[in-house]
Amino acid sequence: MYSRELQNKLLELSKHWSIISVTGPRQSGKTTLCKMAFPDYEYVNLERATTRALVEHDIEGFLLQYPNGLIIDEAQNLPELFSVLQVVVDENKSLRYVLSGSSDFLLMQNISQSLAGRVAVMRLLPLSLSELGNDADIDVNELMWRGFYPAVWGDKKDPHTVYDSYVATYIQKDVRQIVNIKDLSLFRRFLTILASRVGTEFVASSIATELAVDYKTIQSWMSILETSYTAFLLHPFYRNIGKRLTKTPKVYFYDIGLVCYLLGIETAQQLANHPLRGAIFENMVVCDMLKTRYNQGLEKNILFYRDKSREVDILQEEAGKIHAYEIKSAERFHPDFLNSLDYIKSLLKDDLLSMNIVYTGLDKSVGDTHLINYQHIARK
Repeated sequence: MYSRELQNKLLELSKHWSIISVTGPRQSGKTTLCKMAFPDYEYVNLERATTRALVEHDIEGFLLQYPNGLIIDEAQNLPELFSVLQVVVDENKSLRYVLSGSSDFLLMQNISQSLAGRVAVMRLLPLSLSELGNDADIDVNELMWRGFYPAVWGDKKDPHTVYDSYVATYIQKDVRQIVNIKDLSLFRRFLTILASRVGTEFVASSIATELAVDYKTIQSWMSILETSYTAFLLHPFYRNIGKRLTKTPKVYFYDIGLVCYLLGIETAQQLANHPLRGAIFENMVVCDMLKTRYNQGLEKNILFYRDKSREVDILQEEAGKIHAYEIKSAERFHPDFLNSLDYIKSLLKDDLLSMNIVYTGLDKSVGDTHLINYQHIARK
């Protein structure tokens, strides 16, 4: 079992918040984390019809039974719960509740309707590189092919089986709960096309043409993937620096093991020679930077830069200043890696705090540029 970095933040929040919600993708370890963080809290799962019926009979009375804390799993299955929770915590400031569920869209919908301002919302993504610790010290192709879901590592399950089950359950349950999609096979094709474009600009009209569907349908489907923590859009940096900047976001997945599965990559050796290996490596690094932020209870603070001359993979904002990152799936440094960083330095000048290259080699410096091994990115 892996220790989750978000646990420290949950414990800190529990001192000041009556209700904490842990959201994130299906099977990312939310229930396990909640039980580890709050071992003295009672636990109920509203997926069970008998439990749900018992709670529904007298919701307020049920909630008041647990003065020492209560974890409510699959809370979205009882929408009436949320308005009652509002009344209970307003009248009993010392009570503590933790909400989690496999359908984060419905969970967050209920929270926004009944508990806005009363819930500390945290996000738990699959395992980070730092959470894996020494287990991440394997061939990078093997690491990327496996992905970062706890079942692959803690339960030692076959990655293909885990992701096959994930996609089947996700499409059959989560997607149908969010929107009525008549042709689920078409949505599955959309997932595969998106995986083939990981790390590139998301152009809805192009995908719509390929699938022979309406442009707005693709936008709607992308929104579903974002809501369910399956994929996300990374937006471009924009500042008045006298350059014509792109306004189109890039698409990434929250787990690269899922990307490999969707692309039909069946072994780490196959990934080593795959044309998208570099993009998948980039996705891993970008996502690990997100995990670092979310595990600290912070919002996303990364963008990318692109104009007609250059592209920089990541610009990370910090109090109005910028850290620039180039991501290279290479073990050895090449002087060409500096070209885009030198370019962004000429544009941002004093607003640029640091220049960094994330790669598979050793940590060192070349001039004023830091070379960072990908496993150490969370420490920088």
